[in-house]
Amino acid sequence: MEDHTFVVGQEFPDVKAFRIAIKEAAIAQHFELRIIKSDLIRYFAKCATEGCPWRIRAVKLPNAPTFTIRSLEGTHTCGKKAQKGHHQASVDWIVSFIEERLRDNINYKPKDILHDIHKQYGIIIPYKQAWRAKERGLAAIYGSSEEGYCLLPAFCEQIKETNPGSIAEVFTTGADNHFQRLFVSFHASIHGFLNGCLPIVGLGGIQLKSKYLGTLLSATSFDADGGLFPLAFGVVDTENDDNWIWFLSELHKALEMNSKKMPQLTFLSGGQKGTLDVVRIKFPNSFHALCMRHLSESIGRKFKNSRLVHLLWKAAYATTTSAFKEKMAEIEELSPEAAKWIQQFPLSGWALLYFEGTRYGHLSSNIEEFNQWILDARELPIIQVIEVIHSKLMSEFEDRRIRSHSWVSVLAPTAETRMQEVISRASTYQVLQSDEVEFEVISAERSEIVNIGKHSCSCRDWQLYGIPCSHAAAALMSCQKDVYAFTEKCFTVSNYQETYSEEIHPIPRKIEWMKLGEAPTMNEDAHVVRPPKFRRPPGRPEKKRICLVDLNREKHMVHCSLCNQTGHYKTTCKAADIVKGIEQL
Repeated sequence: MEDHTFVVGQEFPDVKAFRIAIKEAAIAQHFELRIIKSDLIRYFAKCATEGCPWRIRAVKLPNAPTFTIRSLEGTHTCGKKAQKGHHQASVDWIVSFIEERLRDNINYKPKDILHDIHKQYGIIIPYKQAWRAKERGLAAIYGSSEEGYCLLPAFCEQIKETNPGSIAEVFTTGADNHFQRLFVSFHASIHGFLNGCLPIVGLGGIQLKSKYLGTLLSATSFDADGGLFPLAFGVVDTENDDNWIWFLSELHKALEMNSKKMPQLTFLSGGQKGTLDVVRIKFPNSFHALCMRHLSESIGRKFKNSRLVHLLWKAAYATTTSAFKEKMAEIEELSPEAAKWIQQFPLSGWALLYFEGTRYGHLSSNIEEFNQWILDARELPIIQVIEVIHSKLMSEFEDRRIRSHSWVSVLAPTAETRMQEVISRASTYQVLQSDEVEFEVISAERSEIVNIGKHSCSCRDWQLYGIPCSHAAAALMSCQKDVYAFTEKCFTVSNYQETYSEEIHPIPRKIEWMKLGEAPTMNEDAHVVRPPKFRRPPGRPEKKRICLVDLNREKHMVHCSLCNQTGHYKTTCKAADIVKGIEQL
């Protein structure tokens, strides 16, 4: 049937297979089909074009489901011109065409569906029809959005049963129990963060694109090797101050339940609504900083100058007052407006030199990396979004746990590489010892004061990064002390292995725990969760596209032909009014 031709006596397994075949042939050969009679035992159709003699008749064989073609009359005289908006190319037919492709690629776009159908069948279908088919196909494969919300309480129970100690709670609003919030944090993630990760938490959110939209809020950290470590995530109906307060409250409870003493944390955020105030309320002993990636992207969008972005990063990484002032002066010279715009952000919030807490050299959060995990799954029902995150977590924990067993160094690879570079440079320095803890380290460029008791160096690298700088390494080696012993424990291989020591266990798939008699045990107060009241509006959402090439392009400056000045046209020139007034006098 690849050439979509029929012959008398040709057989098909059943009536359904025949109907599919005749529809495929009509679409592929570009003729419209008019069905005269179709039931479980017979099928009679003809070409829909007036005057075209083509006819086909098929019947069911006795005592078998097999269908066979009894007669095939005439040849097409219609010209087979049904190429646009073919009636047989229904939404259901498109769903059957794209189903396997959707399974392989969730991000299969309607425009790609249009392209593939035109390439294979030579017909043009409306964009809206392709969009509807994708929605219906996703629902057929993964379940509907409504079903996803309804099954959330049961799914949360499954998380807690299969991963004891994990937190998975769904919250509703109103008498009808409309979905409002969901919070999930696996026990392995909480344990790994408290016992192995850097005390840094990145906060961020990403918009979901399913039928009822919503925002995925997340909290991430860094492991000893600088890798992404997801700590907790939640789904809310909309991103606002109240939901951020709730999310951080749940995060605080999760950490408090699993630690005797709350660690002093550093939070990195992109300046989301209310996060600064919320962090101060829920984590009063913590520090808060702006994510430099977010800040640099903002200044790039606003002033469209890549040189400004480069200078801002240089200023943020500066470890001395003179170096910082030098870069800020260059920004002022390049764009006074940009320098004034930067002033709205406190220096302690983005400049490493003025930050009061410890960031271990991390000026940006890794939220964007986490968002990449679910970028293609944002159109799926809420349970599938969680399953994508869970599957990725499970595989990452396992891979990193196995990989770390082969490490023989004291520090994780990234920190070990930095340490080897530090020790190599330290061998070229001259060291003068003042007392048991204080040293002067002289290099070809300058001299620095090191205090090994306070873990400090006048270059400030040791304090800012948590790993001895080359000056500190020279001082420590001069008095036969172990440089590794003066490195923060959060960079060690032992901490890395402790981070991934707990397993994230599999969660049974929906079809397994929905079988009759095998439904999950739910708490007595569990209830049916209805979708949020807000739905995705019709039509394609607007997009703001930023062309990175334009960042270096200067704005077009208009020129007045009357007064020879820039900034206005001849028609709006004020000098022209003055000239006219003089002429009238």
